[in-house]
Amino acid sequence: MAVPAPVVLPPTVLLGPWQWLRANLFNSWLSTAVTLALGYLLVRLTAGAISWGLVNAVWTVPAGASGAADNAACSAVKGVGACWAVIADKYRFILFGRYPFDQQWRPAICIALFIGLFVVSALRRFWRRELAFIWIGTLLAIGVLMWGGILGMPYVAQDSWGGLPITLILSTFGLAFAFPLAVLVALGRRSTNMPAVKMICVLYVELIRGVPLISLLFMASVMFPLFMPEGVNIDKLLRAQIAFILFAAAYLAEIVRGGLQALPKGQAEAADALGLSYWAKTGKIILPQALRMVIPPLVNTFIGFFKDTSLVLIIGIFDLLTAAKVAISEPAWQGFSTEVYIVLAMIYFAFCFAMSKFSRGLEREFDRSRRR
Repeated sequence: MAVPAPVVLPPTVLLGPWQWLRANLFNSWLSTAVTLALGYLLVRLTAGAISWGLVNAVWTVPAGASGAADNAACSAVKGVGACWAVIADKYRFILFGRYPFDQQWRPAICIALFIGLFVVSALRRFWRRELAFIWIGTLLAIGVLMWGGILGMPYVAQDSWGGLPITLILSTFGLAFAFPLAVLVALGRRSTNMPAVKMICVLYVELIRGVPLISLLFMASVMFPLFMPEGVNIDKLLRAQIAFILFAAAYLAEIVRGGLQALPKGQAEAADALGLSYWAKTGKIILPQALRMVIPPLVNTFIGFFKDTSLVLIIGIFDLLTAAKVAISEPAWQGFSTEVYIVLAMIYFAFCFAMSKFSRGLEREFDRSRRR
């Protein structure tokens, strides 16, 4: 006679917030003590931040007899409340640097165009050939607005540019040109039929990665003009842009090369069996799969280089961080740098978080298509 199998009950599933709290935060005396201590610290920090940043904060200050801001109200609450009035007084200089005051609507439009370009580029339905023309047209419009000299707009030299537009220009142009260069360098470094090209790519990557970005910026700013013919002078911003492109491409090339090496050889062998040429095989089969595998490190590098644009301050270019430092060098605002750096951190975080969010969405979409 067969013995009936024992009835196995399904595992107990805790439902509701109280059950979740008990299982995850208060399941033992040690977990309860840690939860209460961290909760106390979190409440104290939150209450202190609200009191400093909102309740006791000074938002605006009146102008003095000379027209400059009178920061007596901020001095009265120093150490107790925030002085957001420094942002209200200096936000134009922080965002636009030394750009002429009456023409600052032009870099403001450029910032909006950059953000719109990023949004359009992030949407998969716009990933067609027309996107290249959108990029070209938008970048031309940004150049016309920043330089001027046509359509009734006065000419503004690059020495007067500054603030957030400089940060966006350096990062956007830098990564846009560095990425295709990185792909070519990665392919060249893996080449077996062209040893000279492979050697050049290896030397380029190892040389650029072996020196800090600051040294390249110094070379571009100080040494590079010495090698130019007499009477030829390349703009300082363009020299910094070239240094940034070369530096970013070397790091991106190693990431792309890692993706190429991680791809199984069977993919290339199957493409060869179909009779595809090298460029057809690489562009349609190898590169798409390799780049999909290295999306996280690629975006991580993009985020790092977006923040590294602040290093151009050492060669006298007024990016966002440099403009903010100059803004708080005024005697009236020298003691209120914390508020300025908090606003800068929020701006950098907004752009970096958007890149990170896009990266995660792209990974999920590619995973779904691969599972199908």
